[in-house]
Formats: sequence, C-alpha cells, structure tokens
Amino acid sequence: MNSALESAHKLKSSNVVSYLLVVVAMISIQSGASLAKNLFPILGPEGTTTLRLGIAAVILCSIWRPWRHSLSRTEKISILAYGLSLGAMNFLFYQAIERIPLGLAVGLEFTGPLSVSLLASRKSLDFLWAGLAALGIYLILPAMTHTTSLDPVGVIFALSAGACWAGYILFGQRAGGFTHAGTVTAWGMVAAALLVSPFGLVTSGSAFLQISIWPVAILVGILSSALPYSLEMLALRSLPTKNFGILMSAEPAIAAISGVLFLHEQLMATQWLALLSIMVASMGSAMTSQITQAHS
Repeated sequence: MNSALESAHKLKSSNVVSYLLVVVAMISIQSGASLAKNLFPILGPEGTTTLRLGIAAVILCSIWRPWRHSLSRTEKISILAYGLSLGAMNFLFYQAIERIPLGLAVGLEFTGPLSVSLLASRKSLDFLWAGLAALGIYLILPAMTHTTSLDPVGVIFALSAGACWAGYILFGQRAGGFTHAGTVTAWGMVAAALLVSPFGLVTSGSAFLQISIWPVAILVGILSSALPYSLEMLALRSLPTKNFGILMSAEPAIAAISGVLFLHEQLMATQWLALLSIMVASMGSAMTSQITQAHS
C-alpha cells in the first residue's frame, strides 16, 4: 500500500515538474520573440530570423552532435522537409510580428496546429472547436477596417506561418519516428538556418558586423529555440500528449502579455476575446486529439 502511494506521489511530482517546464518554455519563447522584435530596426525580420536560427543550430549541434548518427536517404529527406517547414514558419512569423501585435500573430498562427488536431480527431465536438476558432479569426479581422487597423499583409504572414506550423508538426512526427529526436531537431535547425540565411545576408549583411547586437541575438537564439525545445523534450518524457496540447493552448495569451509588457502593444477588447476563443478551441481540440503541438 505504502509502495503504491509512494509511486503515485512520485508520478504526481513528475507531472508537476513537467507542467512547469512547459510553462517556462512558453514564457521563454515569447520573451525571445519580444526581444527579437527589438532587433528589427537594425536587422529587419530577415536578419533577425537568420541569426536566431543560426545561433540555435550551433547550440543544438553542440549539444546533440547529430553527425554521430548515420542517416538513410529517407531519413534525410524527412528531416529536410521538417527543417524547411521550421525555417519557413520562423521567417513568416517574424514577418508577421513586424506588422501586427505579437499576441494576435500567435493567435492567428495557432490555426495551423489547430487544423492538424481537428483533422486528426474527427469527433462531433470538432465542429464546436472549429467554430470557436473561426469566431476568433472573425473577431480579429474586422479590426482591419478601423483606424487602429491590422496590416493585412501581417495577417497573411501569420496565417501562412500557421500553415507551415502544421507542416512542421506532420514532418516532425515522421522524422522523429525514424531517428533520435535530438538528431532530428539539430539537423532540422541547420536546414532551417540555411533556408533563411540568403534573405538575411542580402537585406542585413553589413548589420551583422555590429558587435553590439550579438549579445541580444545570442539571447534570442537561446530563449526562442535552444531552451524551450530542450525543456519541452524533457517534459514530454512524462507528460501525456493531450496534457501538453492543453497547456500549449495558453501560448497566445502569454504572447499577448509579453507584447504588452515588453513591446507596449495594446489590444482591443474584441481582440482579447478573439484570443480567448482560439485558446478554448485549441484546448478543446487537444483534449480530443493526440497531436503534439510543437511551436515556433
């Protein structure tokens, strides 16, 4: 009896730690996005994305040393598809947050993993979650007609980043089924960095020579990629996928709060309601689906 109670207590403690790791990971990635946005006046979104992914690739390769594992042609193609989706997702997301508030960009981007979850579940409740997500998007988009309008190009970039997020999930699951997760993440990050680096070098090449930007850029790489990906990998060892998805549903709110605190971005009441609608849809979908929602 005591042994069973002891095991249950250990499991509960392990889950609590995993929950905390996911929360810290979400705060880390959105703090990193806020910090990255401050680099836009110097590097632009293209240069910032290049540095973030390049630094993260170096860090992850140093940790996982992916060259130790030989890969088949099929594995290489899967990892390449995963990495290209990752690079495009980050590139489009940074283009979006240059034009619209961080919280709204994350909310719109969430339509990608939400769509994957809805397609995977196929339960009657999915119509409710899809309706709530559509309501959230509807509440965001009307603001584009007002004086405090959203940049429509930014909205398109955010939705496109969501589509890439969906591809990232699907390709990531396929690649992760072939080989070690650390190897997939590291080589995927290298592929992502190689995809966006030409854009960054063309638009911001000389700005990379400014020594003053590198401490911030390194911090962005750690907060936005290396740290949260590592924390999530640790959390998923003991945390059910469904619980992970439910926790991830809070990310648009965390992004919006980060935007308010660090970037002084203010949202209208209808936009907060839109984020709430998308979050409830994502949470409900996660409860009826087993899709893991990795993020940018």
